[in-house]
Amino acid sequence: MTRLRVSRLIVGAATVVGLLLGTSPAAAAPAPAPGARVTASPDGFALDGRAWWPTGFNAYQLATDWSVNWGCGAMVDLDAYFGPLPPNSLTRFNLFQALAVNRFTGQLDFGPMDAVFAAAEAHDQMLLPVLTPQDGACEDEVFKGRQWYVDGWTEFTPGHEQVVMSYRDWMHTAVARYRNSPSLAAWELVGEPETSSCTDPACHWWTRSCEPGAAQVLRDFFDTAGAELRAVDPHTLITAGYTGGGQCGTQGDEYQFVSASPYVDAVQYHDYGADGLPLPGDQWNGLARRVAQAAAVGKPLLVAEIGELAGSCGSLGDRADHITTKIEGQRAAGTAGALLWAFVPDPREADCTYDIGFDDPLWDVVEDLGSLEPSTLPNAQFSP
Repeated sequence: MTRLRVSRLIVGAATVVGLLLGTSPAAAAPAPAPGARVTASPDGFALDGRAWWPTGFNAYQLATDWSVNWGCGAMVDLDAYFGPLPPNSLTRFNLFQALAVNRFTGQLDFGPMDAVFAAAEAHDQMLLPVLTPQDGACEDEVFKGRQWYVDGWTEFTPGHEQVVMSYRDWMHTAVARYRNSPSLAAWELVGEPETSSCTDPACHWWTRSCEPGAAQVLRDFFDTAGAELRAVDPHTLITAGYTGGGQCGTQGDEYQFVSASPYVDAVQYHDYGADGLPLPGDQWNGLARRVAQAAAVGKPLLVAEIGELAGSCGSLGDRADHITTKIEGQRAAGTAGALLWAFVPDPREADCTYDIGFDDPLWDVVEDLGSLEPSTLPNAQFSP
């Protein structure tokens, strides 16, 4: 609590000017310390010192193991998933504390999560773990309102069997456990953060309000939680998992203000709808604007979710063509990578869904459009 109030005092005066001009207070903290496999610069990402434009999947359910936890989606044969992935792919997945709680004992059980990292390491694949969801899905089912970003993330509220500690404690625990994995690409503090205020018990999206100062609250969170994460893991990148379409706290110029946090190393945009259109959205909150804002703060922008419905409502081949057009256009516009939503081991082929199964032509898209600069060093290897 004290640390958060100090952060507000430091950046408060600069915030007014920053929001008016679309700029932000100067970043005072250092970049991640050397030693991580993945690094970021205004030019994009690098893997083992080589320019990297990652492609891959969201595979949120990888840590699901019904013999241990409550799960989140279908169980996945991890070797069957990581084995066929094109080399140097990136997979974003749920590292929620609920998936580390044994549903029979109520105690922490890291077995399913350890298995994900072990499989990724065995196949030399890269991971982007998300530490908690904005909407509470597959965790405590509670939407994170504005107050959560003020101080709720530091507090533990008993009452839900899948949550046994505060977010702060979970972040420290998970980061300390996996910080040395050679498959760790970056940390994502919150999936799709927004600082809305709930106005009804169910917190329906159409009744939420966005109060003044929402961007400052989110910026304070990244400054404070990000500093704590970096103290535990000084090497690994931190990415802000924005939806990017004008959500509370990142509307218009606010996106750039929050992204200027010294503890945000890469930013995100999530792309749904506008099938086949590379740069969706309007002049205020569209992807073209986000690319320009990311460039202004010198940080790469990962399009971390690209989803298009297919199945009963469209062919898988057409979807692959549309997403190819999107990714090629986005890369030309300056994005730094693309992840598809979402791999599942049991796609519902007769329904209209975002499901991507093992035989989907989007696997070829991932292989064809990702790239890693050839190594100039003989037998280069990573040493954690």
